[in-house]
Amino acid sequence: MSAPNTVVITGTSSGIGLATAVAAARAGWRTIATMRNTARADALLQAATEAGAAELIQVKALDVTEPSSVAACLDEVVSEYGRLDAVINNAGAGFVGTVEQDGMDPVRASMEVNYFGVVEVTRAALPHLRATRGRLITVTSVGGVVGQPFNEAYCAAKFAVEGFMESLAPVAATVGVDVTLVEPGAVASEFVASQQLDIPALISAAGPYAPALQAYVDRTQKSFAGAQSPAEAAASVIGALTAEHPPLRVQTSDWARDFVATKLSDLDGAGVQAVTGGWVR
Repeated sequence: MSAPNTVVITGTSSGIGLATAVAAARAGWRTIATMRNTARADALLQAATEAGAAELIQVKALDVTEPSSVAACLDEVVSEYGRLDAVINNAGAGFVGTVEQDGMDPVRASMEVNYFGVVEVTRAALPHLRATRGRLITVTSVGGVVGQPFNEAYCAAKFAVEGFMESLAPVAATVGVDVTLVEPGAVASEFVASQQLDIPALISAAGPYAPALQAYVDRTQKSFAGAQSPAEAAASVIGALTAEHPPLRVQTSDWARDFVATKLSDLDGAGVQAVTGGWVR
């Protein structure tokens, strides 16, 4: 029997990353599940064991904000398994706030993790993916297509990722590498909880923006009550991983498709503003 294809996935300690790692292993891929702190691997390993996929999952440390960590991890994978067939950029961090009050530090931090981290992993992976005519998949967000209130830093980074990958895709295709962007909407995962938001404190400190922030929080809490599961979102990632001809973009739900479609058909921006403006009033 031939050896299984090898995929590296970033940000697998929870949420979509965890679900994707388990699903990739169940699909027969040698899955290198990476995270900044491997002490957080218990939930992943338990889920993999319950799914009967633990033997195909290996946990490795990788911090997307540290080039040396990225290079060391990818070099180790290729040394151990002889090839790298796919990379799934999933690691990310959210931020809720607005720039007048929060300043530049959150903007820079969001770009570092959500954009520059993706670029660094991509840069390091491309020589290996060229060798296997492999696949580069990046989990972005509908927030990479539609700007959303109080998500300026996060959406800016995700917009940057979308532009980077859309520009890279035709170039990568000339050397046999497929590029896909996966755009989830609301997903019921630890991603939101991991931001450790003190909502009352945020609103109390929001000054003139407090009524808008309260309206946004109320709307967002309702939307996440009906969010899709990480496993449902991960199914779209695995679809891109295994499709014969993966698309450049795929949304993970009907809601996400409709939301993105609003932007793509909205030449003057009025349609999007009508939607998102309603979230803060």
